[in-house]
Amino acid sequence: MSDTTSSARTHAVISRSALAAAADSAVQRGGSVADLRRDAWGHGVLAVAHAVTAAGASRVLVDSAGEIAALTLEGIVGTTEAVADIDPVLLYGLPAGGDAVPLRPVMRLAGRVLSTKRLRAGDAVSYGYTHRAPVDTNVALVTGGYAQGIVRALGNRAHVEIDGELRPIIGRVAMDVCVVDLEGADASVGAEVTFFGGEGPAAHNLSHWAEVTGLSVAELIAVAGAHAVREWEA
Repeated sequence: MSDTTSSARTHAVISRSALAAAADSAVQRGGSVADLRRDAWGHGVLAVAHAVTAAGASRVLVDSAGEIAALTLEGIVGTTEAVADIDPVLLYGLPAGGDAVPLRPVMRLAGRVLSTKRLRAGDAVSYGYTHRAPVDTNVALVTGGYAQGIVRALGNRAHVEIDGELRPIIGRVAMDVCVVDLEGADASVGAEVTFFGGEGPAAHNLSHWAEVTGLSVAELIAVAGAHAVREWEA
């Protein structure tokens, strides 16, 4: 049985300041109904509903009558039938692609270093041995696998942020963990690993994830957010 305790899972860290700024920007761009389906795309219905209505939205689109009832207690109008017309890319600070100026992401998906190991040149990692170390290196086993939305296609094709530097995911992504090449550096057990979001070099990783997986940014962030422990930061 896999470990599903909070310490073994990824954490969806929502920035209150980024959410407020994104909600203001989205509402100012136009529209009155915000799309908060699928638990506000993994960001949390209640918090996003408060932010977007404070910014001027009149209603929020949700999935169920139960969510409408809970929002009513907060003085917020919910609906399951309206058409959302507030831009969700702006509301959640998602990468827009093209020449658009990148927004500050509202969500940062984070894991932790569980352990580190020295690899010799030629040593393989993860099952199937899809990666062999070309040179001697250090690797880290980190929390976050395909059960948490770290799609298997990202193995050998994506990077994470550790100690302010981007490091490659190597080998196949497992159910609850993946392996990261530290490329000669070291990392402390318990060190934070950022998959996407925040303000560092991994901030807009979701754009690359979409290219690699063929999934949309919305699909990727909603699944990752739904399977993570939610936390808040300023």
